[in-house]
Amino acid sequence: MASSSTHKPYSSSSSSAPTPKPNLDVFLSFRGEDTRYGFTNHLFVSLEGRGIHTFRDQKLKRGGEIDQELLRTIEGSRFSIIVLSERYADSKCCLEELDKVMDCRKERGQTVLLIFYHVNPSDVRKQTWSFGEAFAKHETTVNGEKMQRGKAAMNEATNLGGWHVVKDKESKEMQFTSEVFAKMKNMFAKMKKLRLLQVYYSDQLSLTTEENKLHLPIDFEFPPNKISSLGRIFKT
Repeated sequence: MASSSTHKPYSSSSSSAPTPKPNLDVFLSFRGEDTRYGFTNHLFVSLEGRGIHTFRDQKLKRGGEIDQELLRTIEGSRFSIIVLSERYADSKCCLEELDKVMDCRKERGQTVLLIFYHVNPSDVRKQTWSFGEAFAKHETTVNGEKMQRGKAAMNEATNLGGWHVVKDKESKEMQFTSEVFAKMKNMFAKMKKLRLLQVYYSDQLSLTTEENKLHLPIDFEFPPNKISSLGRIFKT
């Protein structure tokens, strides 16, 4: 059964470091051995090819602790795309990424998009099948608090809904990545305008001191007052 506990803000030593300004459009969270050289690679290339600054961790996740630099990368992203695949929950690093992403959604207004890749959304939500097996294995190696945080984060994330990529020999996943992008293009177009606005103001202002530097909020829109928040444009 899925945990009914409430997701609490992520606690980490990185919280003592200055909170970074968003400098990435998208953070991709995925299980490398499931999708690194297939679906996730297609998605990454599709986004980058359209000018969307996207981060994917090139390190092979074999368990262990998530590093602080990666946590700061998540904090510095405007959007996160979570690719939930069969062995996603096997990785403690993936679960920590998910935990941090859901924290950033709550604390920083980060937009989170989910893709259920070759898994039944119901199995993810109820934490059965491979997800239940993964959490059962973690019980012997992960402390109780982290276990509950991982379960709560996954439960909260799946309640957002998302895209379901069915395991089908005839399915064309590269076409699906285009469909994902098509549904997000309005948001990304606004991000491009935001970057142009930042460049414009940077050219206009005298940046002689740190206090004079322009710090635009994560949900700042251009033209102003057209839409109140990027986080409200897309609903799964």
